[in-house]
Amino acid sequence: MQMQWQAIVDFDGTISLADTTDRILARFAEPGWEAIEEDWVAGRIGSRECMERQIALLHVSPDVLDTFVESFEIDWGFVAFVRTCMRHGVPVTVVSDGLDRTIRTLLRRAGLTELPVIANHIEPIGGDRWRLTSPHAARDGSCASGTCKCGVARSLGRPATILVGDGRSDFCIAERADLVFAKNGLVAHCVQAGVEHHAFSQLADAARLLEEMLTGVVPAVASHHLKDKIDG
Repeated sequence: MQMQWQAIVDFDGTISLADTTDRILARFAEPGWEAIEEDWVAGRIGSRECMERQIALLHVSPDVLDTFVESFEIDWGFVAFVRTCMRHGVPVTVVSDGLDRTIRTLLRRAGLTELPVIANHIEPIGGDRWRLTSPHAARDGSCASGTCKCGVARSLGRPATILVGDGRSDFCIAERADLVFAKNGLVAHCVQAGVEHHAFSQLADAARLLEEMLTGVVPAVASHHLKDKIDG
C-alpha cells in the first residue's frame, strides 16, 4: 500500500445522510421538478441538464436556503475518515454532482472548511432566483453529469485513487478507481459490474478499515488497476 494515494469522497448519501438537493427542491421549487427528475431516472436526460432545469425552478433567498441546509444531518464519521487520510498523507477532495454551496455549508459546520470541494456551482441571480453552472463537466460530451468524476480524478494528479461513494454518480469512476468503499446503490453496481469493493454503512467503519489497510494490518481488496501499478 506504499502508493501516492488521493481520496475522492461523494457527498449526497455518503457524507450527508440524505440527498440534499432533493430536500431543497421539495421545499422551495416550483411544481415540475419531479417530472424533470423522472426524465433523468429514465435516462432521457443527463444529470447536468436535469439539475440546470430544476435549479431554475427554485424560489428561496440565500439566507433562508443556508439556514435550511444547516439543519441537514451528516455522517460524522467523515471527520474520522479525513483524519485517517491526513495521518497518512492522503489528500481528500469532496467531489459531487450536487451543489457546492450546500456542501460548503455543511462542511463548515463539521469544521472541515479547508477541504477542496468540486461540484456544480449554484449562484443567486437576484431576488429568490438561482442559476446552476457545471465548471467540472466533461467538455467533450463523453459524460452527461454535471461533475465528471473520472475527469476530476485524472486532474488531481496522484496515481492511485480511493473512491468513497454511494450511488449513480459514482458508477463510472468506481470502475476506474484503485480502491472502492461503497454503500447503497453503488454496492449493487459494483457486484453487477464485477468491481472489487469494500461495502460500508457508516464512514467511521470505512475510516477504521482504511487505517488497517494503510498500516498493513489487513490486505486491501484492490482493483486490477492498482495491481497493475504495483506489479509494474
